[in-house]
Amino acid sequence: MSLLFYRRPDYIARLPGPMNLTQCQIYVERTQKHRRAIPPELSFENIIQNKALPPCTLQDFMDYLVYVSHDAENLQFWIWLQAYTKKFYATSPSEQALSTPWPAVDGLQPTGNGPNQRPRTADKSKLGVNEYEINFDQQEPPMVPQFDKQSFISSMANTTKSAADSVEDANAQVGLKWQSFTIQPFRSEINRVISHYIAPNSPRELNLSHKTRAAVLHALQHTTHPSAFALVRDIVEGTLRGQSHPNFIRWSICNGNRPRVLFVRNSGIAHVAGAVLLAIFLILSHASRWWRLFCFPLFLVGFSIGVAAYKGLCVIIHTGHCRNLRPWEQFAGGASLGSLDNDDEAALSTSTDDVFSMSNRGPKRGISMDTFGTSNSYDHELWVKRYKKLPLLQRIFAQNLWIQEETIRVLQDRIVLQSHLWSLIVTVPLTAALVALPQVGLY
Repeated sequence: MSLLFYRRPDYIARLPGPMNLTQCQIYVERTQKHRRAIPPELSFENIIQNKALPPCTLQDFMDYLVYVSHDAENLQFWIWLQAYTKKFYATSPSEQALSTPWPAVDGLQPTGNGPNQRPRTADKSKLGVNEYEINFDQQEPPMVPQFDKQSFISSMANTTKSAADSVEDANAQVGLKWQSFTIQPFRSEINRVISHYIAPNSPRELNLSHKTRAAVLHALQHTTHPSAFALVRDIVEGTLRGQSHPNFIRWSICNGNRPRVLFVRNSGIAHVAGAVLLAIFLILSHASRWWRLFCFPLFLVGFSIGVAAYKGLCVIIHTGHCRNLRPWEQFAGGASLGSLDNDDEAALSTSTDDVFSMSNRGPKRGISMDTFGTSNSYDHELWVKRYKKLPLLQRIFAQNLWIQEETIRVLQDRIVLQSHLWSLIVTVPLTAALVALPQVGLY
């Protein structure tokens, strides 16, 4: 990586409209142009396998998708699919025989034939899902419920409609009128996935086109084989790799929250403006031109912290290789869903509004890792109201946390050193030009 010209991964904006394979290919092509900006230690595979340290763990990635980019359903579905694929192939051959592989046909449309029509078989070598070992051995695991919290949350969010009803409605909306095979393995789990991710207006609805949704529902009517999700899998994985992951790394390199970065950026502008005013004052006076050298440190500091802040870094925080706590990390106390674990009766008497109000993700945030649950909205989390009430100074000077991932620290060192060098390159000739200007001598 070039020291003077290193750039963070470019921000990849979300393309308008539903996700499709063409958009995913555009994401991948954009990412390929900036592969050198993301070190191998922070690759998509390492993030997914949870091999990186904070702030680049799998949970940090999920937090970014929930609170920043607002598309966590992609990662939640993708993690489930990896686990489901392993679980399916761990069953007996007799059970697997009930769910034959689905042919890999892009944009497969439902036909008028019934479910007794057997789908064409496909090459099994083309049906495997990329497998990743997702573990939490290196970091603190997400909170583990003592009772079936996922079922509890799901039942609270879907009190009027069961998963089977949701599947039936979704099939009807795309013109599929027959019933799915019920003797196939994991059919009830597939129904829950459809009601949470595939069906229109589901809690964690994937941003799929009508054509893609119809194709997947058609495949799932015939089989519960993981290959039925091949089209959605390719779209979701392409989006995660090509857009979400580069944007997450770009965001993780920043060590300051938005109020802190804006404060430092404005401080840099103030230093540069002060240096310009001082130079004008000295040029217009009878003072010796060598007094203008006092503009040098102001220019140097202003350009240095300004360039670093433009790339999301606060030089002061960087001296300790720390970062600001994110807004959702600053409030660890308060009630949460974990408090329901020790009181089943209280859990059963809790209203839906109470569930939302208690869904505060503290340091042991794990609810976003649940496959089935409520939507990823965080408006009702306790930290939102508390953070809004914080004075501006407390937001600017938030508590700091040491950055454990060495690769992030190295990238930050490179960016800060780069900002110092560029500042020096600009400041030296600028100051020399100011010193060379003749005196005006107005006062």
